[in-house]
Order: sequence, then structure tokens, then C-alpha cells
Amino acid sequence: MAHITPESVRPEPIWEPDPETVHLSTLAGFTDFVRDRYPSADVSDSLDYPGLWQWSTEHIDQFWEAVWTFFDIDSATAYDSVLAAETMPGAQWFPGATVNYAEHALSNDRSDQDALVCIREDGRTERVSWDQLRRRVGALAATLRSVGVGRGDRVVGYLPPGRHAVIGLLAAASIGAIWSQCAQDFAAGAVIDRFGQLEPTVLIAADGYSYNGRSFDRRSEVNKVRAGLPTLTHNIVVDHHTDGAFSDTDDPAVLFWNDAVAAEAPLQFDKVPFEQPLWVLFSSGTTGLPKGIVHGHGGIILALLSLVGLHMDLREDDKLLWYTSTNWMMWNVVVSSLLTGATAVIYDGSPTYPDTTTLWRLADEQKVTFLGTSPGHLQACARAEISPGTQFDLTALRTVGSTGSTLPASCYHWVHDNVGTRVQLSSTTGGTDAVTAFACSTPTTPVWPGELSARSLGVALQSWDSTGNEIIGGVGELVLTKPVPSMPVFFWNDPTGDRYREAYFSTFPGVWRHGDWVTVTGEGSVVMHGRSDSTLNRHGVRLGSAEIYQAVEQLPQIEDSLIVGIDEQEGGYWLPLFVVLAPGVELDTALRENINANIRAHASPRHVPDEIIAVRSLPHTRTGKKIEVPLKRILQGADRDTVLSIDAIDDPASVDQFVALGAARTHRRRPRVDVNSPPVVRLDRGQHYVHLVESKGFNAIKE
Repeated sequence: MAHITPESVRPEPIWEPDPETVHLSTLAGFTDFVRDRYPSADVSDSLDYPGLWQWSTEHIDQFWEAVWTFFDIDSATAYDSVLAAETMPGAQWFPGATVNYAEHALSNDRSDQDALVCIREDGRTERVSWDQLRRRVGALAATLRSVGVGRGDRVVGYLPPGRHAVIGLLAAASIGAIWSQCAQDFAAGAVIDRFGQLEPTVLIAADGYSYNGRSFDRRSEVNKVRAGLPTLTHNIVVDHHTDGAFSDTDDPAVLFWNDAVAAEAPLQFDKVPFEQPLWVLFSSGTTGLPKGIVHGHGGIILALLSLVGLHMDLREDDKLLWYTSTNWMMWNVVVSSLLTGATAVIYDGSPTYPDTTTLWRLADEQKVTFLGTSPGHLQACARAEISPGTQFDLTALRTVGSTGSTLPASCYHWVHDNVGTRVQLSSTTGGTDAVTAFACSTPTTPVWPGELSARSLGVALQSWDSTGNEIIGGVGELVLTKPVPSMPVFFWNDPTGDRYREAYFSTFPGVWRHGDWVTVTGEGSVVMHGRSDSTLNRHGVRLGSAEIYQAVEQLPQIEDSLIVGIDEQEGGYWLPLFVVLAPGVELDTALRENINANIRAHASPRHVPDEIIAVRSLPHTRTGKKIEVPLKRILQGADRDTVLSIDAIDDPASVDQFVALGAARTHRRRPRVDVNSPPVVRLDRGQHYVHLVESKGFNAIKE
């Protein structure tokens, strides 16, 4: 039985469905379909979302069967049952069914209309029609087959956002091969850490990319990646950045993109079992090598049709522009918009170059109906005091989406006042783990500032306390009590399943714990409170602390390091790096720049910390492990003894430094030295330097 916490006064809705058009949504049609077909569905009318969600989570087999039938996933495919086992992990969905993701992404009857609109930062634009997309996918699939790629082989892409990454994914999927990708701002070592686990057969790689007005030649990194992947038999190179970039290549194992997609070849699809691996996405690598998260063809088709087709309401006349890199699972969602016949508008560049109006200008020029971005971008737009609704023609725009981190209530008001009162703001939470939304918006539910409108259909999301009791109206752990088809099929190189179980099911056996603090309101909406684990989540991209440690600790001036990411008020995110310096070393400007340059070179620019803070020492477990989560909680103001067993720490006194800094941050002031006591904390944010010394008490703050 749920524990109900009295809620404070809730905000009034800032957006409500238009009664004249809401009945035209795909969700309304699906709701009527359910009401007609399933007597178990206690749903009053086509706008009764709470009733529909309740039915979808109490009868998950019937709900996912309804999605399968409503979207005509494969009428010719027989399956033994919808859900043979409702266990987590190990749920068995649609045993006996055979499907192919690429077939469903390309199966509509559109021909000359745009499937892709690919726009570069310098304005160059390429439109790819549905017929052109099918021809290029068929040609690349034939090329892959010709070099020996078949079902289960791995094809990987080191590519920026654009048509090459879309075609590569669909071609690999069409022949039953497994796809994985990395963006080109990742250094070669970070790419090898990921792709090396997969032992790929073919690498598709571009020569470079542009970002924020600068060009980045990545040919040397491509060569390093090739050298670090001994299982490669072929490399398909893409002249994306500079025409003729690879023209001096005479290696017979190197194929040119234009040749690989030139042949006329029939588009064929290998029908694979429902759980056949489709792609591998990677975790952040917080505790070592990034974990390869494997998703299956059937689960992705089902879950993303529910997301993009029902929640996002994408249809054949829609255009989706969601700003993302190929590192982020939102890239896979963008590609999956093709499942509905919508057009994917893809932007390769910085969303704020040359200024913060860029995405809004593109939405105007391309008549985008759904524009997706991040809280950081919306906050930047608000700070710049732009007014897209008056500066541009956004009459086609129906929805603005946001995900990646917690969206502050102020952004809801900014969108309402400056983009348009009729535009719905859809804040979404989900993740790489299941490549879908756990909570988001719907065409039939209101939007409240600071809240996600609803829990997603078929997603049994609850907020739990530490003893496993459901909480309504209070903060708890985000859990899923029933399986979702797009949950990982398995982790790569995890034959026993131990790492998979440890990642999600170790806290509450048989229940998925996601690692977020969350409130489920009495209205069924959701409020996010940030991460409850140690994964760094900056600008919507999950970052791995292990990669940062590798980059930092190879410097001779650094003896030890630790990084945490902390959600701040109004949507801010603080990413401090703590370092222990070698004897005689000072954290001066040159060393700070050297640390940041090393992180950029060996991890990515997104890993560069907000501050570098020198500390006397860092605490570890008795077995030498860094203790990121407890220190993060202490820096957020938690009591030391509540989050940490001090007896289990190798240097208990070193924790005092973090207690002092956490207390200073709780007071929302930078600490000042009390001249009447020994200095505890000296902090100069402008110099990105802190020196903390041991003290019995904390006397640095004077109110």
C-alpha cells in the first residue's frame, strides 16, 4: 500500500490540451482502440489518460499486444505468447516472433518526401528522400555482405550526426548485424575502450566534424582507432569534413563511402528473433570500462513506437529536430522517428553558434513540428533574452521537448512566454538503459511547471523509500516494478548476468532501481530531483569518471583524483574535480590548463570539469576504491555518518575536507576564513583553487 505524503500547494497547469484538436492525436485513437478491444480496460473516454496508464501497467501483456496490433508491427508473424515470463531480469517477450527494426523504419509507402534533412553548422544541407534512403541502405547492406558481415557481426561507426550514421545503423540492422557508435569528439582511447569490447568486423569513420565555428580533423584519431581494433577486416571512410580527405589511401581494406552506397541492390531484411541484438549502447564507464548495453530488435520497435508514436504524437507529416550527438541515446530515438514515417531533421554543430537562436531559426526554416533540446540550452536562451516566438515563424511547432537533466520551473514559464502559449513543453526522463521514456508528456494531459506530465504507458514507475514502500507525494527512489520490452537483453561480455543484476536489481531484487530521486504526485505527474548514484550527467550526456581518472592521473603532478556531478538549484550542474598533488607541486594556471587539455585529448571536451580543487588527500575504501557516491551526498549537505561508514575508510580525516565544503555550500555562500580560528577552507572560485586543511571543527562561515 502506498504511503501518501501531504503535498505542498501545486502549481496551476501552464498548458492544457486544445479540446478542438486533442481528439485527432494518435494517442486518442489508440485509447479508443483499447476501449473497443479490451474489456479489462476501465477507461472512460479517449482523453482518460490516468485510466489508460493504470490499465497499461496492470495488464502489461495486453498493453504491448495492443501496441503491436495498433501499429501493425508484423501481421504475418506468429508468436507463442506476449509475455512468457514477467520476471526482472529475464522477461521473455513475444517468443516465436521474428522482426527486423530496419524493415519497420523503412516500410512506409512514402517515396519522394524527405526522410532526412541533414544540416551542418555552416548551413550546408542535404535532403534524403525515402526512396534515396532505401536505395543507400540496400547498397551499403550489400557492401557489408560482400565483405563477409552477417547476422551477429558487429559494425561500428565513429561518426558525427548525419545521414552516414543513419544509413550505417539501418544497413547493419537489415542484415542482422549489431550496430554501435561513438561521436567524434571522443578521443581514440575512449573509442577503443568501447568498440574493442565488441570485436567489430567493420568500422565506418568520418574524417572530422565542425563545432562552435571550428573545424576538427579526426583522421589521425581514425587511424589510432583502426590500429586499436585488431578484429577489423574493413574500414569504410567518409569524406564528411573535407572532400578527398582520404584520397591518398591505397589500403585494400579501406573502402570509400560513395562506392559503398553506389551499387543498385535489392533491399532485403533478415527476419530475426524478437530479442536478437540490434545495437550496443555504452554506459558512462564510472567504475571501469564502459558497460555494453544490448537492446533487441523487437523491444526497441515496440517501446519506441509507444514513445514517438503515442507520447510524442509523431506522424507522417511531422518533422522532428532533437539536438543530440551520436553518443547519446536520443540519437537512437531520432532515428526511430522513422518508424512513424516522420522526417528526421538532423543538425551537426553547436546549438548556440553563432548564437542561441540557431535551433529556433532551423525550426522556422524547416517547419519543424517537434523541437527537442536540453535544460541547459533552454536556460541559455532565457539568459540571452531571446524571444523565438516573435523572432521566427514557429506556427508549425507543436511541442518543445527537453531531457538530459532536471528542467527547472523557470524554463516552463520561459517557453510559455517566449515560444508560444499554444506550444506544449514535454520534459522527459528515461535513459540509455532502456532507450525510452519512463515519464514524459502526452497529447491529452496538462503541463505543470517543474513536472513531467505523466508516467509513460506500460511503464510501472513508482517512488520507493529505502524499505521498498511506495511513496505518493514524497521523494524516493525511481523504480520500475514490471518489465519493459526495451530493457537490455544483456550486457556485453557478461555471460553470467551478474553485472546486469548488480546494475539495476541489487537494491530491490526483482525490481528495477534506476538511480534517480523522484516524486510521483497525486495527479500522476513526476518531479525529478537528480541522480542518486555516481553517474555524471552533464548536458544530458552520461560521462564516465573512470575515463577522467585515466586522463588526469597519468600526469606526474597528480597523485590521486576524484570527480562528482552535483545537481544544483534552477537546473544548474556542478562538476568539480578534486586532485591530490605530488609533493612540491602547486595547482597554478599552467597545471590547470594541462589537466583540462589532457581530459579533452583522452576523454572528450564534455568531461572538462567546472572547477579543479586541490585537497590534502582523498578517502578510499579499505580495498582502495574511490567513494564517489558518499562524497557527493556529503557535498550536497548530507550528514557524514548517515551516508558513510567511517570505519570502512582508509583515511577518515580526509573526509572532513568534504564535510567542510558541503557545509559551506549548504549555506549558499563561499566560505570565508575566520581570523580567530585555524583556517579550515580557503576558496577562490576565480582561481579554481581550494586548499583544505584538517581541523577539529568548522569555523569558516560567519553569518
